[in-house]
Amino acid sequence: MAQGSGDQRAVGIADPEESSPNMIVYCKIEDIITKMQDDKTGGVPIRTVKSFLSKIPSVVTGTDIVQWLMKNLSIEDPVEAIHLGSLIAAQGYIFPISDHVLTMKDDGTFYRFQAPYFWPSNCWEPENTDYAIYLCKRTMQNKARLELADYEAENLARLQRAFARKWEFIFMQAEAQVKIDRKKDKTERKILDSQERAFWDVHRPVPGCVNTTEMDIRKCRRLKNPQKVKKSVYGVTEESQSQSPVHVLSQPIRKTTKEDIRKQITFLNAQIDRHCLKMSKVAESLIAYTEQYVEYDPLITPAEPSNPWISDDVTLWDIEMSKEPSQQRVKRWGFSFDEILKDQVGRDQFLRFLESEFSSENLRFWLAVQDLKKQPLQDVAKRVEEIWQEFLAPGAPSAINLDSHSYEITSQNVKDGGRYTFEDAQEHIYKLMKSDSYARFLRSNAYQDLLLAKKKGKSLAGKRLTGLMQSS
Repeated sequence: MAQGSGDQRAVGIADPEESSPNMIVYCKIEDIITKMQDDKTGGVPIRTVKSFLSKIPSVVTGTDIVQWLMKNLSIEDPVEAIHLGSLIAAQGYIFPISDHVLTMKDDGTFYRFQAPYFWPSNCWEPENTDYAIYLCKRTMQNKARLELADYEAENLARLQRAFARKWEFIFMQAEAQVKIDRKKDKTERKILDSQERAFWDVHRPVPGCVNTTEMDIRKCRRLKNPQKVKKSVYGVTEESQSQSPVHVLSQPIRKTTKEDIRKQITFLNAQIDRHCLKMSKVAESLIAYTEQYVEYDPLITPAEPSNPWISDDVTLWDIEMSKEPSQQRVKRWGFSFDEILKDQVGRDQFLRFLESEFSSENLRFWLAVQDLKKQPLQDVAKRVEEIWQEFLAPGAPSAINLDSHSYEITSQNVKDGGRYTFEDAQEHIYKLMKSDSYARFLRSNAYQDLLLAKKKGKSLAGKRLTGLMQSS
């Protein structure tokens, strides 16, 4: 199987020394993919399939991948294996050769492994000029085999207008890449073309999928519904599914109906009216975010009192483990609701405040649902029933206040309980706490006293240090 090319594709290569928040996840996925392609250790059989008048080289079936995951990762439930396979495909490591929807199906659908050259850990985020070169190159190649889809043709026309002044340069780059590609073997070129197409399916997804690279960074931080993200990853629109993809097996292909066409027209009309952020607004958002968190970045602001990784002083670790938070830590709770939820001490303080208002069941429910997502598969059904009986069942001891729509969806999901059964209810409670309880907590005497106490303690420590220096 061809694993890459020596020519300069429209992708930047990342510095191997550069770290990323997702690098650990990428390494785990790449370890699985490497073992999956290793014939010596019982990898997935990669073969060439004969078609009507041609051959399809270097492919595997969805069934082979699912069975390998179940056997080598000790997965008992096929749904769990399909879910894991879809998550790997969503990152572009495996892709179907027949369509642009990066998902996994447990059937005879043909898949191909992505070349390491295009792996997320090796690639910078490509720019629009790279995408323009790719689309322009596609128009120069075999039109019967690489004809642009409608949305790609629209993107090409839009990019041509945007880069009118430098279009000659883009055209020359595309032409040079086509000349290099034509010197390659036909089979190798066919594989490389499909791998490059899959790369752009990740970075410039088909209509209906969310491209997070075009979103306001602060809005990205406020996205708390993984169900919606999964719908985008799985290529499913929001109206077509009411529960997590974990609960749903792949559906057989069906003919397009009039209702499908109406939904597509509605979606396209909404895209036309979609508000696009100006680059200046995005830059302002990024600058404001950076300025707010600059003192919490250990690469920019030195740790106080000292960095335990480069010294023998472990005071910083003791402070972080202490239940008495520092002033810097208390101040961070006021940045956003997410900051206080991910801090154990912050959650404890917020829980005490909610108990004083007799509404602690909201936070306890939210935490219980978060814990449910981490439970082993065999314990999920039991935990779902416990959460339902404690917070949502008629006469529940810690009943939460849900709107009728969320309650109806949750009631239906409980019948086939899974990790994301309470997703809609959790989102409703999250918004309720964020807009109501959290705002009152920041104005409460409990938070203000804690913040002022830490400031006062810091100023007294500074005075003592100044006095010691003067006396010496």
